[in-house]
This record gives sequence, C-alpha cells and structure tokens, in this order.
Amino acid sequence: MTATPPTLPPEVHDQWVALPQGRLFTRAWQPAAAAGAAPILMLHDSLGCVALWRDFPALLAQATGRRVIAYDRWGFGRSDPRPDLPALGFVAEEARLVLPALCEQLGLDAYVALGHSVGGGMAICAAAAQPTPCRALVTIAAQVFAEDRTLEGIRVAREQFKDPLQLERLAKYHGDKAAWVVRAWTDTWLSPRFADWTLVDLLPQVRVPALAIHGEEDEYGTTRHATLIGQGCAGPVQVELLQGIGHVPQREDPQRVVGLIAAFLDRHDGAAP
Repeated sequence: MTATPPTLPPEVHDQWVALPQGRLFTRAWQPAAAAGAAPILMLHDSLGCVALWRDFPALLAQATGRRVIAYDRWGFGRSDPRPDLPALGFVAEEARLVLPALCEQLGLDAYVALGHSVGGGMAICAAAAQPTPCRALVTIAAQVFAEDRTLEGIRVAREQFKDPLQLERLAKYHGDKAAWVVRAWTDTWLSPRFADWTLVDLLPQVRVPALAIHGEEDEYGTTRHATLIGQGCAGPVQVELLQGIGHVPQREDPQRVVGLIAAFLDRHDGAAP
C-alpha cells in the first residue's frame, strides 16, 4: 500500500500596502496546489490583527485550496498608527474606502469576504456594495446592530483593560498602539450616537451566497444576529449556530469552522470567478 504524502503547509507571504492614510500590513497563505477560485479576504475583529488569527488562515487555505489573505486595519497590529479614533461610520467606510484600494494593490479581481465580529459587519458591507468582486460572504460571530448584550460585554471589557497586565497582553500584538485599539473599540461602540447603528436595512443588498456562523454562548451577541442575516440576505444563506461555542468559534472549534466554510464554498459556484 502506498502511503499518502503529507499535505504541504501553505507558503506565507508578507506585504505592506501603501494607502493614502498609511501603510497596511498584509499576509497571504498560498496552498501548494491552489485552485483557481477566488481567494478569501479576512477582516479582523475590534481588538484583532493578522497575528491573532493564529493558525486559522493556514488551516483554511489547506482545506479550501484557496489563497487566504488577512490584513491589519489602519491603527492595528503592524499597520501604521492612526492619530484619530474611527468615525461612527467606520464599518461601512472600511468596505467602501479601504477594500477597493487594498484589492487593487494586491491584484484581486474577486474575493470571498470573511469577517469575524465587527469584521463580519465590514464583510457584509463589502458584499452589499461590491457584488461583482465579492463572490461570497462568510461571517463569524458578526453583529448587525448595537445589541444590549454587545454593549454590556464591551463595558465589562473596558473595566478589565484598566488592569495594566491586560493592556500588556494586547501590546504583544499591537505594540504601543494597544491603548488606542481599546479606545477605538470601547469609545466608538459605547458612544450614545452609535446606539442606532444597524446593518439590517443593508442585508437585502447582499445577493451573493452567504454563510453566517454564530456561537450560541457568544458573550458579545445573541444568535439574533445570525438569524437576521439569514432572514435578510437576498441570496442563498446558510446559518450555523454552534452549541457550547462563544465569541471566537475559529479558535474554540477551528476544525468544525474550517469544515463548514470549505463545504459552503464547494457548494456555491458564485464563490469562484
């Protein structure tokens, strides 16, 4: 019997992209036998960055045979610092202003938008505003409105970050930008003017295939968010509610999440250019 050769890990390529507001750090995972399908573009959460995706992008690249690309938003991770806090419309602005320029410099004619938490909201905006280059949508623990549970979780986290040790842990990933990262999250979401923020009215503009993954124990949002995505999107939608899983499914049960995404993309021709 001939032994099955081991699967080679994807090649990793780092690149800085120069945009008007500053340089953004990007990392791509290229599978050894990449398919010709649209790559997966990952959008991180409010405290996230490329490094905090950990080994999830590599697992995803191997399982899907697609190139996977992640980037640090302006002010996060290894990207350039940002002097001001994001505007209240930052979720839509990321999709409208940053992603087109980023895709142009990376040479992406089409992509699958995958976002975690607030990155999921950005991915929704990308799918709604750019149906041609965005071929499919995957959200993980996304929020589509400012829910009480979300805001309460942020209040708790704000108190926790008063402990210098908590900020030091975050600084391992964001350097001296860590305090700004916390403020960009807490000050924005807890602003009274942000209370009416919602993407629900935007969902009918999402016509590409969509997969919404949400943990039933998510401390930053109930499963109502995934339900609304399932009910609101105009294209084919698959909603997966994961029992016993919290706000970071890709870290709590990465194999299951990768399997769901790979199977979803296999089923939908719209995810390939």
